[in-house]
Amino acid sequence: MLKYILKRLLTSIPVLLIITMVIFGVVKSMPGDEVTAYLGPGTKATQEVKQRAREKLGLDKSVPEQYVFWMGRLLTGDLGTSFTLKKPVGEVIGTYVWNSFLLNIVSMVLGLALAIPVGIRQAVKKGTFTDNFWTVFSLLGISVPTFFFGMVLIYFVGMKVSWIPFSGMRDSVYANFGYPGGTMQEILDVMAHMLLPTIVLTFSNFATFSRYVRNSMVEVINQDYVRTARAKGLKEKTVIYKHAFKNAQIPLVTLLGLYIPSLFSGATILESVFVWPGIGRVLINAINQRDNSLTTACLVFSAVLMILGNLLSDICYSIVDPRVKVDG
Repeated sequence: MLKYILKRLLTSIPVLLIITMVIFGVVKSMPGDEVTAYLGPGTKATQEVKQRAREKLGLDKSVPEQYVFWMGRLLTGDLGTSFTLKKPVGEVIGTYVWNSFLLNIVSMVLGLALAIPVGIRQAVKKGTFTDNFWTVFSLLGISVPTFFFGMVLIYFVGMKVSWIPFSGMRDSVYANFGYPGGTMQEILDVMAHMLLPTIVLTFSNFATFSRYVRNSMVEVINQDYVRTARAKGLKEKTVIYKHAFKNAQIPLVTLLGLYIPSLFSGATILESVFVWPGIGRVLINAINQRDNSLTTACLVFSAVLMILGNLLSDICYSIVDPRVKVDG
């Protein structure tokens, strides 16, 4: 296993190198003037000031030279400085990524907890009203954009129910002056702010996961070993959950491995809708404000997570199904 992991990590290096080249090139080709964004929109700077800013940002060099210089700093752990947030990029990512993780991990766990029993029930009741109802429900969850569902909840719930906040992560007054009730009051405040975006993400996750569980169980439930287990007189719950679902987990585990990077990379559009201070919203703001250092670092961070997610997916795949060998 260790040999396989090391081999995969080594083969990922050239892939990641190509990805960084593409990301750096795309960011540099984005419309807008990076110097103007750095100095501030509307700033009446002289050509001399702009030239000094250009030299400071390294924009006086060619794009390949800029990439080599940026990569050299990246390898030393220097991701640059965000001129919009006035902080090192590494500190920005380290701060906001956990806000995204909190929102996404809760939504994923809730989505899985609902999807597994529903998906199994659908497979067992294939073709019945129960199966058709949840199929339509899951297709609705997959089809409806999260930002649209989020805005619907904001209008019909957030604006109608006074105690449910729909913007930010904490109450602005308490965030600035402290919580008189201490840590517990802060936790309850964060939970209240999480409610609506969590409902949206849970609905989306449930729709995706339940479809995978249902389709996997339908394939497995008609296998010979399942019929044999029933013929031996085992209880239906034992047949379904111990024998059938164990083998139906494989596609779901693969999906979860690929889903893990999104726990840290954020729900970009949804975070913008609910003004949630996550890394996805930070990326959108960085792109809009031409903060190239922060934009590039966020995109590379997401690429690294995706590569690690693929590796983790393969490892989990081999654990769930011992027939799959990953030592080669």
